[in-house]
Amino acid sequence: MKRHITLHDQKIAYTLRTSKRARRMRLAVYCDGSVVVTTPFYLGETAIERLLHEKAQWLFSKISFFKQFEGLVVARHTKADYVKYKKEAHALAVARAEYFNAMYGFRFNQITIRNQKTRWGSCSRNKNLNFNYKIVLLPQRLADYIIVHELCHLGEFNHSHKFWALVAQVMPDHIDLRKELKRNRIMFQ
Repeated sequence: MKRHITLHDQKIAYTLRTSKRARRMRLAVYCDGSVVVTTPFYLGETAIERLLHEKAQWLFSKISFFKQFEGLVVARHTKADYVKYKKEAHALAVARAEYFNAMYGFRFNQITIRNQKTRWGSCSRNKNLNFNYKIVLLPQRLADYIIVHELCHLGEFNHSHKFWALVAQVMPDHIDLRKELKRNRIMFQ
């Protein structure tokens, strides 16, 4: 259900979704600039308006962030894309993980390819490496950065200075690559 609210003299349109499964309110801004509030079905209008007022600065910053991408084509990927690219992504991840791990010497168990919306990769405590199939659609240097990033979690299971020092051993320009990857995330939703 479409609604409007005025925050700091600006009228904001948002979609209200109620859910029996929702345990708390959730506010989301999507890459097309749309705003969605999801709430448990029993919450009233006052609680929703309070949330929007409390999160106004965050909301404006997200809307502003996504405005820079207006007019760009955002690739919408489907399950068929996942099936199409999964084997190729797995082969890339295995080959590049073995290549970079020759420099590190970490032990890991398996490499899995997933269809995730918000993550490029992850490393489990069981030493399994997981990668988004979309790494195969990225420029090689960004796919390499993701693979190195997850490999380094095998040595440091955090984002401490020691972790970033491990990443920098192979990717001294990791800060620039990380920024570029954040920009690409919008394009690969």
